[in-house]
Amino acid sequence: METFSKAMINYNKEGLNKETLIDLYKSMLKPRLIEEKMLILLRQGKISKWFSGIGQEAISVGVTKAMLAEEYILPMHRNLGVFTTREIPLYRLFSQWQGKASGFTKGRDRSFHFGTQEYKIVGMISHLGPQLGVADGIALASKLQNKNQVTAVFTGEGGTSEGDFHEALNVASVWQLPVLFCIENNGYGLSTPTSEQYNCKDLADRALGYGMESHIIDGNNILEVYTKVSALAEDIRENPRPVLLEFKTFRMRGHEEASGTKYVPQDLLDTWAKKDPLENYQEFLKNEGILDEALEVKFKEEIVHEINEHLDLAYAEEVIIASESEELNDVYQNHLYQEVSPNKKTEELRLVDAISEGLKQSMERHDDLVIMGQDVAEYGGVFKITDGFVEAFGKDRVRNTPICESAIVEAAMGLSISGIKSVVEMQFADFVTSGFNPVVNYLAKSHYRWNQNADVVLRMPCGAGVAAGPFHSQTNEAWFTKTPGLKVVYPAFPYDAKGLLASAINDPNPVLFFEHKALYRSIRQEVPTDYFTLPLGKASLLREGNDVTIISYGAAVHWALNTLDKHSNIQADVIDLRSLQPLDTEAIYASVKKTGRAIILQEDSLFGGIASDISALIMENCFEELDAPVKRVASMETPIPFINQLEDQYLSRDKFEGELLKLLAY
Repeated sequence: METFSKAMINYNKEGLNKETLIDLYKSMLKPRLIEEKMLILLRQGKISKWFSGIGQEAISVGVTKAMLAEEYILPMHRNLGVFTTREIPLYRLFSQWQGKASGFTKGRDRSFHFGTQEYKIVGMISHLGPQLGVADGIALASKLQNKNQVTAVFTGEGGTSEGDFHEALNVASVWQLPVLFCIENNGYGLSTPTSEQYNCKDLADRALGYGMESHIIDGNNILEVYTKVSALAEDIRENPRPVLLEFKTFRMRGHEEASGTKYVPQDLLDTWAKKDPLENYQEFLKNEGILDEALEVKFKEEIVHEINEHLDLAYAEEVIIASESEELNDVYQNHLYQEVSPNKKTEELRLVDAISEGLKQSMERHDDLVIMGQDVAEYGGVFKITDGFVEAFGKDRVRNTPICESAIVEAAMGLSISGIKSVVEMQFADFVTSGFNPVVNYLAKSHYRWNQNADVVLRMPCGAGVAAGPFHSQTNEAWFTKTPGLKVVYPAFPYDAKGLLASAINDPNPVLFFEHKALYRSIRQEVPTDYFTLPLGKASLLREGNDVTIISYGAAVHWALNTLDKHSNIQADVIDLRSLQPLDTEAIYASVKKTGRAIILQEDSLFGGIASDISALIMENCFEELDAPVKRVASMETPIPFINQLEDQYLSRDKFEGELLKLLAY
């Protein structure tokens, strides 16, 4: 065995002292012994699932040891060695896996799907790819704050097939971000071999296409991993840049234990078993006279004792008692609204000018606020909202991005993890589909999952009426009002837009801020010149009357007002919701109980739109006060057409008058 070990892995201990060599051994031994215990507990039904990293410990340990304690690591579900090397108390890990309160997610997520600011670890989500872009954001924060820090992020060879991988590498390269992209190439994505994942010899070669440095490292050689990554990290701190690392290794057990390894040829398993990173290194240390049998036994006994002691602590902890109020209260980070009253001096502004002015004043108020988006810098954005911002705030804070919505949303999340606010402009709200996953699965769920807020505003130019066709005209707010953890704001007037944008930026939760393109230059209003705020979740009562309650938002508010201008005899309460999540149900109920009739007007198509939920809420809470059925008015159940006569037919604008009169005549 001794000769074979030397032949399989060549160790070079040059420059490493005995203490370091032993420390690396103990750091690999610990996750291995924990895993062996977990596999027993899994068979006993004491944990629900396990993703084994046996055979890959050298990568997790070597990379983590090469990093500074204050540098972020974004691991995967096979990187137990990252968590143990960062010295997270084992009882907390065990409690996490048992769904107990001493874990990191209050029983809301499992295994390694968590992060911890205390240990500078940001865990994965099941979609794998988004954490790569999040690493970009953390690394960007390091550059902006002059921290000279490296961020390390892990993925498997299967994850490199996702678009997020390519977007994240491209952004990191364009912005020269200090990121170590660590690919654990372990042979299989679940049961799919590498030959069916990619068609190149080495994944490291992909770095060439992004103008990025890359290295191939023996992932089973702890000394090679530690020394090479240490040298790279030290250099990157001084010369910030991304580096792609491909660690050649193998997954010795199933994707997770239930899936097994029957699809893996036995000779392949046998070959890699001989390359076991722990056994080979242990043999090397013995041959070098650094480790002997007694010391090996001592280390194992110490770790086993620690495992059992901490398991007892986790077992002794009471199970979580479900609390509806606690669950609901943790969806958003608590935020105390701070009112800044408007000054008396005003100027007439278009909606587009009010948004621009509000954004500029927020940039002045928050001196690290970052704006990101396509063409937002020198060009000023396609709607010229950020025109002149580069001159005022510099390119570090006003950043043109590649066309990669997913990676930029993820980078915004990374900035938030590092304590920096950001505003991301979707060039058109329609394009958010290219970044949908990180919006609804990362931004929306992070605070609920592990108490990490997403301090991000997504600006969403939206809406029809400008003959822009199916891909530049959608008003897609209902995709997001459905998702707990997101806030949705949709102003109809310049005054509201300016004040609400300031509040959205102040709010530490993710906010989608919808801006109707057809209103940008068609609606004018007197707006206070200085910075001011308006509360999210408070509707505006634009007109008062006892005949009917009209509920709307965005451009449809103006359609409703124009209709009432034609019918001076109709005395209506007109509620401009302004904010769709949170929703001002109090204002809605009070009005409907007064008038006895309600009609909801939205630009979006009918089925699944927010009008449906508002209608249901009214029926459930105001039924006895109603004198007529609640009416919804919405656009056609088709995509949005281009040519004017088709778009006019599509929109609910011209349908509203007839439906309102029918309701009043009921």
